[in-house]
Amino acid sequence: MRLRAVIETEIKLRWDGDANSAHRHIEALGYSVSGPRLLEADQLFDRESGELFRAGQALRLRISGGNATATYKGPAKAGPYKSREEIEFDVSDAEAFETVLSRLAYQRVFRYEKFRTKYSAGAGLITVDETPVGVFLELEGPEYWIDETATRLGFIRDQYLTASYASIYRDYRAAHADAPADMVFASASGVKH
Repeated sequence: MRLRAVIETEIKLRWDGDANSAHRHIEALGYSVSGPRLLEADQLFDRESGELFRAGQALRLRISGGNATATYKGPAKAGPYKSREEIEFDVSDAEAFETVLSRLAYQRVFRYEKFRTKYSAGAGLITVDETPVGVFLELEGPEYWIDETATRLGFIRDQYLTASYASIYRDYRAAHADAPADMVFASASGVKH
């Protein structure tokens, strides 16, 4: 079993083009893909009262590449970066884990999907996230590295997003009344890289 506890520091950047243009731009700057493009199917859990959400915490189960990972995320510190505790561990049986959560009065409150491609980037990690509501770049690493890398990619600090995908989708649904409750692809096989 792998357990990882760290302080995660990251930002998102909204990419105005399609995923292919994001990949071309990143690779033209000399960054290399560090793994395959994978569909990540995430589920957030909370109690009916919404206590985790109100406390700025998250409990997530991710299925990706045939593996399941559980993650606890603590409250984010205020500032231009999203910085918070992250405890993550592998789950050998996702269905059993969901049953345990249910017995503890946690229920699934939101599902979201993205195709993620990771890039090696020195002290940090760049990801291209293809979501049902657009393409986002995520920069994770030390603050100085985030600033340097964002600048190199052509972004300024005013473009940093610290919102979660759940919050981004909540805003999207407010502007699109017909949007489904969860941020999932209509058909995963229909999305092109």
